[in-house]
Amino acid sequence: MNDRIRWIFTGDIGKKESFWGKPLDLMGEIAVKNTRKFIKSFPQYEVTPLRSLGNLAEYTGVSGIYVKDESYRFGLNSFKVLGGGYAIGRYLADKMEIDPEDLTFEKLKAGDVREKLGEITFTSATDGNHGRGVAWAARQLGHRAVINMPKGSSLIRLKHITDTGAEGNITDVNYDETVRITAENARKHGWIVIQDTAWEGYEDIPNWVMQGYTVMAKEALEQLNQIGVERPTHIFIQAGVGSLAAAVIGYFASVFGNKQPIFVVVEPDSADCFYQSALAGDGIPRNVTGDLTTIMAGLACGEPNPFAWKILWNLVDMFISCPDYCAALGMRILGNPLVGDAQIISGESGAVTAGILTELFRNNDMKEAREQLKLDRDSKILLFSTEGDTDPEMYRKTVWDGAYAMLKMCQ
Repeated sequence: MNDRIRWIFTGDIGKKESFWGKPLDLMGEIAVKNTRKFIKSFPQYEVTPLRSLGNLAEYTGVSGIYVKDESYRFGLNSFKVLGGGYAIGRYLADKMEIDPEDLTFEKLKAGDVREKLGEITFTSATDGNHGRGVAWAARQLGHRAVINMPKGSSLIRLKHITDTGAEGNITDVNYDETVRITAENARKHGWIVIQDTAWEGYEDIPNWVMQGYTVMAKEALEQLNQIGVERPTHIFIQAGVGSLAAAVIGYFASVFGNKQPIFVVVEPDSADCFYQSALAGDGIPRNVTGDLTTIMAGLACGEPNPFAWKILWNLVDMFISCPDYCAALGMRILGNPLVGDAQIISGESGAVTAGILTELFRNNDMKEAREQLKLDRDSKILLFSTEGDTDPEMYRKTVWDGAYAMLKMCQ
């Protein structure tokens, strides 16, 4: 971990032409249709806003910057419920032999579901947002949740989880080890793991989680079309285990084919498993270890989802590893916008792409990266602010007090 932004351009490797078929079908329009139908059937469903930051676009010299603001999702301040909620729904549907095309909230709330299945305990490892989404969805559908968080987790985020009625615990190990503890406890007690990373024998649920995330991507494209933007030229997306990034990139690639946007994946430098994997250059995912300490708690993951890696390795044009100041910068830019632009309350993991985008234009040390990405006056850039101020104390410390304003260096 250091104060430098590092990147690797992979858009010239020539992998993309041969990468089509099942991996993208799972994120394509047919899959999204069923997923969105289920998500829309929740009584609390509303489309989250897409903010057009026209003045920031003019300041940076591009055609448009658009930010999908997930702080409004189901009143939970994060997009994560899309994945956890849909995975729980699909699990219950399979048990009840309900066709995914016919899956709705109302069908899963019916008395015969509880009578046949009893109370199921769903469990997950999380930095906070995913676990809160799983706990909320489980309760909405009449079931129980047990959520584990890695050491150093925010007590405020833990309270958000337990306020849903779930059991919440903070372990004394990092995120990846907490995932293993959660899976072992599930085996012992007969619980169902709802996780967005996969391992041998555990693939269906992570894929359903990823499909849930595509609802956000579908909404964003429709909103762009409504304001006259046929497609974004660039998408910047953050990565933890990679499931969000693969869902968004997989969806847009399936829609646009060889006219797909330029894709950029951003990670914290203390948990940059995708950057390190891309740096190795052989298509084999790499893990990073240690405490994975970063203010971007939602991205503090050292082991890639292997299915997500397959999508990202084949489709991403640039992987960026960055220090915490980039997330803090993005939080301040979005929270204190140029006059005329909408304010976006974005948390540490949600704002890092805005920080990186700004650095690409104002930091001369990143000129090469900017040129490799073909960022210019015709660029229409889509970002996803995946969380709001899920830890209000950290948000104020960063935005009000100027925490994590670090020396900006690149290589």
